[in-house]
Amino acid sequence: MHKMAKSHAIPTVPSIVSMLLLLGILMATITTTGAQIGVCYGTVANNLPSARDVIAMYKQYNIRRMRLYGPNRDALEALRTSNIELMLGVENERLQDIASNQASADNWVRQNVANYGNVNFKYIAVGNEIESGPISQYVGPAMERIQTAITKVGFANRIKVSTAVHPVILQNSYPPSQGSFKQSYRAFMDPVIRFLVRHNSPLLLNVYPYFTYIYNRQSVNLQYALFQYPSVMVQDGQYGYRNLFDAELDAHYAALEKAGGGSVRIVVSETGWPSAGNDGSVTNRDNARIYNQNVIKHVKGGTPRRGGPIETYLFAMFNENLKNGDPTEKNFGLFYPNKSPVYPINFN
Repeated sequence: MHKMAKSHAIPTVPSIVSMLLLLGILMATITTTGAQIGVCYGTVANNLPSARDVIAMYKQYNIRRMRLYGPNRDALEALRTSNIELMLGVENERLQDIASNQASADNWVRQNVANYGNVNFKYIAVGNEIESGPISQYVGPAMERIQTAITKVGFANRIKVSTAVHPVILQNSYPPSQGSFKQSYRAFMDPVIRFLVRHNSPLLLNVYPYFTYIYNRQSVNLQYALFQYPSVMVQDGQYGYRNLFDAELDAHYAALEKAGGGSVRIVVSETGWPSAGNDGSVTNRDNARIYNQNVIKHVKGGTPRRGGPIETYLFAMFNENLKNGDPTEKNFGLFYPNKSPVYPINFN
């Protein structure tokens, strides 16, 4: 944030009009700088700065929200009194135990949440990108157990419980109004949706127009994926879409409406664009900068189907050298491990 310049003519008794104007400017500043953006703090690397240095970077760049994929003692200690809003993940491998045993859920919450009462917890993400299969049956029950546990420690009024999903759950996504969940995911998603409605919690959604483009180059326009298409690309009834990000969100909103979750809000728990990897014409620093900067600008408003700001978490704070899979997986970071920016970006 810029420091305010000193005034050389401050009236001793400010008028009501000037006070109202000042209040309006202050509120506008708060609204602007209280942006909807967080950044995911991934730790699949062996060369990252210390947790204290990372939290200092969040403060330096005015990043007021963080997603942490599992309990990390150093990070939680460093977050104390920072006031950075935190989304904390319950590890996928803990779901069965927590779903089956309230004592396990109580212990997880006591150790990782209640012991850090001066950390600004906002969400607990119970599992990340669970596929339809044996483990999926545990997500809904684990969410219920964690909810009970946070109620016991008196945190239910400040923390929302959810799970993070990805677009593989959709049967249809084009046009967005035809969005619907795959039948194979209904046994997983239906209890989740009922929980979210009952507790007024959001659905956490990992959204990657990058991957949609990479796997559908013949049918998806790159500029549409990068928020750069100059006009409406997809007209869907009364809604016109200029970017793929909005289209993907609204396909999930349409699916939620069909499944009894019309009241559920979506929080984008991951989105990003790699700066290096395979195809340099698509996967490069320019496109990564364009995408992420446009996300920061865009989410101050809503989608065609849903108005209001879109709370969104960019993936990720750092390039992670131990990530498996495609080389691009190691290059989603906004910063190198030495703390220098991969490309210039303005979080405000």
